[in-house]
Amino acid sequence: MKRIGILTAGGDTPALNATIYGAVLRASQLRMEIFGFIKGFSSLLNPRLPHVHLNPLLQVIPELDATLGGTGLGASRDYLSGDDPALVDEILVRLDQLGVEGLICIGGDGTLNGLQPLTERLPVVLAPKTIDNDLGLNYPSEPDEWYRDDGEAYHRKESKLVFNQEHMVNYVTPGYATAVFDSAMGVERVRTTAESHRRIAIIEVMGRHSGYISLGSAYGRPDIVLVPECPVHIDPLVERIQDLYDLQKNVVIVCGEGIVDEEGNELGAAQQTTDPAGNVILSGAAESLRAMLIERMGDNYFSSRRRGESASAAIFVRKVGHTQRGGRPVLFDRFYASQLGGKAVDMLQEGQNNAVAVLQWGCEQGFYVDSFEGHRLRDRWGQIHARPMHASFYDEERMKPSQVGIDYLLPIFTSAIGHDDVEHIRHTLFDSGNLMLPYHSINTDINKRIRYLQ
Repeated sequence: MKRIGILTAGGDTPALNATIYGAVLRASQLRMEIFGFIKGFSSLLNPRLPHVHLNPLLQVIPELDATLGGTGLGASRDYLSGDDPALVDEILVRLDQLGVEGLICIGGDGTLNGLQPLTERLPVVLAPKTIDNDLGLNYPSEPDEWYRDDGEAYHRKESKLVFNQEHMVNYVTPGYATAVFDSAMGVERVRTTAESHRRIAIIEVMGRHSGYISLGSAYGRPDIVLVPECPVHIDPLVERIQDLYDLQKNVVIVCGEGIVDEEGNELGAAQQTTDPAGNVILSGAAESLRAMLIERMGDNYFSSRRRGESASAAIFVRKVGHTQRGGRPVLFDRFYASQLGGKAVDMLQEGQNNAVAVLQWGCEQGFYVDSFEGHRLRDRWGQIHARPMHASFYDEERMKPSQVGIDYLLPIFTSAIGHDDVEHIRHTLFDSGNLMLPYHSINTDINKRIRYLQ
């Protein structure tokens, strides 16, 4: 191959620029040209095909910085549907005009679905990204455990396999380590407020279907961790909270945004309740959990201990929010995102198609990059399911990571932060120039390089 393309799709993560950088560096080493497509699949849908030459003269453009979060190419949630062959034909004509012989898409399971219509006509591979860490498999046969009932609703059979870390497909995805870093820091900071004011804090982190970020947030030393894979049993939860509160006069709870009640209903679903003005109130998981605790614990529990006038005053909610998916990636994410970007280029060069670059782990060799056939992530109906956190990672009784979960986290985070991460904060955050000079966006420089089909 002489020329390939690359795009970023779906939501942003801290490690996207690092993945692009790794791909461009490897392409240059192989003497390949690489073009970046602006705003994901939406660029392919644009007749003018906005693009940037990322390695003119086989040199990485200076705007491409692996230490910057987000993506200099921009992203969107547009995708391709296989229902419109004529549209696919148009896209392939545009790519052919540009001389593109293969395509790298950086994204998650939605992106893997979106690239399918192109794989029958053009070599396309996926470089993984998602802070939820839900792209991959706990073991290669996991998709076979899904089945559908008569109403075609999905259900999962109970696995009979003994879990083995070395059998995981895509052990960890770039972006996850930085998201956990931000979440754990948030937990540490909220703790001091809870301690000072004798309060109960509920901190909501991302993870609609997978509890990996909640699990990793245990590094911030919360008292209780709640994950989407395990229903919230309110009675033992309240008992545990009261035991802790009586002992230390504060409690910090981390919950994933997708936690469910004992009937399996998501606590974070929109609730059709109204405020005094008649406006509809949308309630997240943490807010719903707070309401449940207020009702169960009652005002007297707090007022009798002189720790607040009411339960509503003593229990508060904080969301880590979009800070989890933004900002400078930590060393672990920067390094392995770059490796996976480079691996995706090698996969195209080797003739692979509809395959995923994956980060594997073994006890003897540590982390290493590999490839995995995309169709092996699908169930028998062609559906890709978000990888749940394996049940053995979580101790339901203690409401904390189990020893297996701890063993999973240790290889990722033991050396996740580099000396340059600390030096970056020390030298740049309180730089006097930050007070006087306006922010300079990478978009400003990339826009100068955008070209279009004539």
